[in-house]
Amino acid sequence: MAKLTRLDDIVSLCKRRGFIFQSSEIYGGLASCYDYGPLGAELKRNVRSAWWKNVVQMRDDVVGLDCSILMHPMVWKASGHADKFADLVTVCKKCNTRTRVDHLQDGPAAVEHTEHINIETEKAQPHDLTKKVCPACGAVGQFGPPMAFKLMFETQMGANADDQMTLYLRPETAQGIFANFRNVLDSTRVKVPFGIAQIGKSFRNEVTTKAFIFRTREFEQAELEFFCKPGTDDEWYNHWKQQRFNWYLNLGIKKENLRFRDHDPDELAHYAKACVDVEYKFPFGQGDWQELEGIANRTDYDLRQHQRGMRTMTEWFEKKGDLTKITLREEDPDYHKGPLSFFDEEAKERYIPYVIEPSAGVDRSTLAFLVDAYDEEEVNGETRNLLRFHPHLAPIKAAIFPLVKKDGMPEIARKLYDDIKGKFACFYDEKGAVGRRYRRQDEAGTPFCITIDGQTKEDNTVTVRERDSMKQDRISLDQIKNYLREQLDS
Repeated sequence: MAKLTRLDDIVSLCKRRGFIFQSSEIYGGLASCYDYGPLGAELKRNVRSAWWKNVVQMRDDVVGLDCSILMHPMVWKASGHADKFADLVTVCKKCNTRTRVDHLQDGPAAVEHTEHINIETEKAQPHDLTKKVCPACGAVGQFGPPMAFKLMFETQMGANADDQMTLYLRPETAQGIFANFRNVLDSTRVKVPFGIAQIGKSFRNEVTTKAFIFRTREFEQAELEFFCKPGTDDEWYNHWKQQRFNWYLNLGIKKENLRFRDHDPDELAHYAKACVDVEYKFPFGQGDWQELEGIANRTDYDLRQHQRGMRTMTEWFEKKGDLTKITLREEDPDYHKGPLSFFDEEAKERYIPYVIEPSAGVDRSTLAFLVDAYDEEEVNGETRNLLRFHPHLAPIKAAIFPLVKKDGMPEIARKLYDDIKGKFACFYDEKGAVGRRYRRQDEAGTPFCITIDGQTKEDNTVTVRERDSMKQDRISLDQIKNYLREQLDS
């Protein structure tokens, strides 16, 4: 029976096998920042590629985009981030630890809401912290007054003081898509319904980071904004819910570890008509259901806001770019005919499309695939650690071994390795007993190990050993490439 996975097991494996390292570790590390090692970089790249293939390449109604991380500050005024993107925090008077108010507990169970607050209106709302417990020292009710903590990282652009402006590292990739909505319409042959997808880095100065790479201040998002006609949004919302849930199942996540959680009306974002989380049972504590991906019906909020932002640009120039002094202009009564609208040639009508947004964290997805693939089992009295990755995600697809370093076996193995490495991610290893080499590849999640042995020179066959079952077959050397292609494409 497989052992219950703990997060410590995953962290240890990731460091030992070169999946994920603490960033700047030689200098003591930087909190909540991580570097992907040789195997981790391949795994994360495969997760990205699997998402892109499923969401973009295999569909006729989605195109891709790669937007700049730095954007005009008015993007964030129009989107609401400049005014609303903050967490409410408090400081423990006893130990001086700063904690998000919505993370404080006064009982054994607490629901974590990650929606952010309006900086201005939240200041006036009372919060009873008298029964709340400090997560650092355990003090009860010893908290200072709640205060807003802005989450966007600021930076400066411009060499001279007179042309400097404050910019922000983007806290999400979605706004670059909305800002390019008209560009995509004008430069391609897409028409509603259609989607624009993007994968890229985002940055949030989170108050509380959590659980390895689950919540970090620098992270990668895979987001789709799917534009549809108002009135068809419920249909597309349900479509993308099922599409995204099935993506995880098809890549090997166990069904019992996935579920939907609909957002309650009081936790919906201000722009959302509906929102559901795909949750995964992560090994935090005894096992916590946590958000893996969100699917939201954002209505036409974003495009309408950016139309208002475009009309407000003169004020931005007049106020010298000070976003705190800028008020978005009132919405045009004919907003549905604005520059970010869509004209339906068949229906002869113009409207602002509604948007369905599946938003996944690439790092969280990578962690979920690691957790779900991790296994320990006893084989011949020894513990075998392995990662049962779906072949599409495995960092290494095949490992090539000469049984011994003599009798021409290394030469045959090297020739095979050189022949297939252009098609599949491969690894050559001739060090140590073959059993130990198998175990090293099991921990790396390699689905197939190919061994050249004494029989190879006699009948031109090799031993192919499958990771999960450890079953071994003899395959003709000249059929290895076809065999791997069939197994890896299935």
